[in-house]
Amino acid sequence: MRYSLVSRVRGIFLGAFLGESLATHNRCDLGAMTILGVQSLIEYGRLDVDDWLKRYQQAAVDLNITHIAWGKIILATLPVVIFFHEDTIKLKKNLLQVLQIWDTNPVMTDAALVIGYVIAQSLTEKLDPITLIPQTISFLGKTTTSIPQTLLKVNSLLAQDAGLEQVRGELTKQEELSSNIALAIYCFLSTLEDFRLTVLRVNNHTRKQEYWCLGSQSRSAITGALSGAYNTAVGIPVNWQVLFPATNSAPWGLKNFSQMLELANTLVEVWSGVYTVTPNTQELTKPGYGMNGNLLSIYAAPSVIRPR
Repeated sequence: MRYSLVSRVRGIFLGAFLGESLATHNRCDLGAMTILGVQSLIEYGRLDVDDWLKRYQQAAVDLNITHIAWGKIILATLPVVIFFHEDTIKLKKNLLQVLQIWDTNPVMTDAALVIGYVIAQSLTEKLDPITLIPQTISFLGKTTTSIPQTLLKVNSLLAQDAGLEQVRGELTKQEELSSNIALAIYCFLSTLEDFRLTVLRVNNHTRKQEYWCLGSQSRSAITGALSGAYNTAVGIPVNWQVLFPATNSAPWGLKNFSQMLELANTLVEVWSGVYTVTPNTQELTKPGYGMNGNLLSIYAAPSVIRPR
């Protein structure tokens, strides 16, 4: 294993937040539901959809699906992806379960499954860029949406070493959400080892390309999550990690940026089954809490993973 799972999970959160930051000059809030999901998994150690709904209601989260809500919904599923990444059967089952919160349409459901599967492949270090898209389509299974065909188009364009403008031109012929997901996958796979270039390319649109401006914030955040999972927090430029959080005082509903990373650490701790974590997730924001603190008690040997 080149990098630890913790570094990859931190990369997901860092990547999504930085991707969103690059695409907007406003306060970043796409990941507010993501944080609530993480806190629920930490508290219960399992997926409890009723608790997710309760937390959303308490936070006055709007669960209505709009043409700009798809990014928030896909990001909200990331905690489930992280928690069940090692088992594709459980991954799909639990993703479908949590997506029932929004009663998503088939295209939205397939989009979330695609992003979830790709990130899971990075977390298990099984991602092969040559076979990834066929494997992703197989993971989707039988579907009535155009997403498999759109992904095959991306696969063909990647094989041809097609440039960004050519890919954009081809994808504008597709349904909007499918196109945005496909473009995120293209930018990720075409610059696989370079987080910075991946995120900059997905944000490279002009005024003439209004079609691509509509979902830029969500698309950039999702692309950042994809690349962050693969390249890990280590592969994200340090100056970006310092600069962008400083310009956003309350990222994703948290008090500060460091809380996001502490939650990422603790989520991995709970996933591993090695640590007992207080049910009061507010304590996770206190100094010294987490992998480098001393408030966690170990009750199993290192590297022992309990069945869920």
